[in-house]
Amino acid sequence: MSDTGGGHRAAAQALQSAFAVRYPGQFQVEIVDLWAEYTPWPVNQLPRLYSPIVAHALWLWKLLWIVSENERTISFLRRLLYLICRNNLQKILQEHRPRLIISVHPLTQHIPLHLLAKEGVHLPFVTVVTDLISTNHNWFHAQVDRCFVASEAAADAARRRGLQPHQVRLLGLPIRPVFAEPLPARETVRASLGLTNAGLIALLVGGGEGMGPVAAIAHAVAKRLAATGTSGELVVICGRNQRLRRELQRTDWPIPVQVHGFVDNMPEWMAASDCIITKAGPGTIAEALICGLPILLSGFIPGQEEGNVPFVVDNGVGAYCDSPAGIAAIVSSWGGPEREKLAQMAARARRLGHPQAVYDIVDEIVELL
Repeated sequence: MSDTGGGHRAAAQALQSAFAVRYPGQFQVEIVDLWAEYTPWPVNQLPRLYSPIVAHALWLWKLLWIVSENERTISFLRRLLYLICRNNLQKILQEHRPRLIISVHPLTQHIPLHLLAKEGVHLPFVTVVTDLISTNHNWFHAQVDRCFVASEAAADAARRRGLQPHQVRLLGLPIRPVFAEPLPARETVRASLGLTNAGLIALLVGGGEGMGPVAAIAHAVAKRLAATGTSGELVVICGRNQRLRRELQRTDWPIPVQVHGFVDNMPEWMAASDCIITKAGPGTIAEALICGLPILLSGFIPGQEEGNVPFVVDNGVGAYCDSPAGIAAIVSSWGGPEREKLAQMAARARRLGHPQAVYDIVDEIVELL
């Protein structure tokens, strides 16, 4: 994998955990950050640019996405990177001596496969696509043994890039195995988390890094619920953004609000909530669907997250709005006159979820060995 955004590492860790649960003691699964750990300077610094770019210069990220979709340009860059990095990349095979390689990043297919071919090494190689709908073509290489995808749109994209039907497997996104377990009763988990059972519980998340207009949305939702007299509570998960957490914890809120930093019990918070407000990250969407949680999308990263918006809206499992005031109005409506609509979205979300996807993927990978 490459640590650009939390989704790729999360997918790798989910697969690692699933191997341990499903096949205890039978496999040694090692997570390798290809670009940060096995390339020379300055290439090994490039992944660090991802978070600042998507946080402060989305126009630049959109430009880079467009460039990466140009086959001639990206082929030249891959050849250049291989020439620069091949000596370092050889250390992966020497140090780990893998029996099989799994890629969970669009930029860890072509160069590793080229390296294996040059070294004369024949290993099973699989790709687990961690994007939901909008998939960069670098995800797909015709020489992989399996390519696991989470949607028909991604499967179609793989076939257009030359993969054969037997190579493409539509099983869902690899989410942490804990999401495959039965959800606790809502009343029980609410009590354990210090929440009430009365009114709407809205969960606002900013991802692992607490990105986006989380503070503005929190203030707008709290103000709207208080002004309309809608019974409800707000839970804000700030991730590793300590500055945001401290700012929100010092706020005098007009309704009950819980503010937390990075949490390791997200399934419990989702099970306790009536809806989630989040950017259109595929992992969070997949987790919310498994938990039957209606989704209010507050934004998206150009390129890989664009298609997730119509996926949520068209499947009737949520809504999209990038205005804090508009988001607040939707949440207030869901907690009041559209409460029945909220229940219908929750039911549709459960039908779309794939709680066993990570185990299904691991089982098929094991078959290759």
